[in-house]
Amino acid sequence: MSRDSRLSDVLHILLHMAYERAPVTSEAMARSLHTNSVVVRRIMAGLRDRGYVRSEKGHGGGWVLSRDLSEITLLDIYLALGSPALVSFGRRSEAPDCLVEQAVNSNLDKTLQEAQLLMMTRFGEITLAKLHADVQAGIADRQHLPKLEAAHGSKS
Repeated sequence: MSRDSRLSDVLHILLHMAYERAPVTSEAMARSLHTNSVVVRRIMAGLRDRGYVRSEKGHGGGWVLSRDLSEITLLDIYLALGSPALVSFGRRSEAPDCLVEQAVNSNLDKTLQEAQLLMMTRFGEITLAKLHADVQAGIADRQHLPKLEAAHGSKS
């Protein structure tokens, strides 16, 4: 079964863009994601339409962030991508008059709706600034790790 990784891919690209001093081309993003630049441009156009990025034309052009990371949530990006399915399993619908199938489907539907509401709520609470801070913390940990190893005389 194929997974839709667009949300993860776009978040990855946006965070890399936050570190860039210059616009990032669709081709560079496509190489990073192992995809075609047309796919990247299509995705980025949805983000542009929502005001999260803008494209700069000409030599040295490409995509740049147009909002502060603290103003963009995972929910914003998820919605800009067209709200792709969060859960990839379906439900049986071959015998709609079957009471067992009705009970299973009813409970699955209710649970999936609850899960989606919880995920949407959480997505709305996580900003790109929070993800950026997590990256910064990881960088700091990596830079500190050799010092700890040297101080303790061992490697983990």
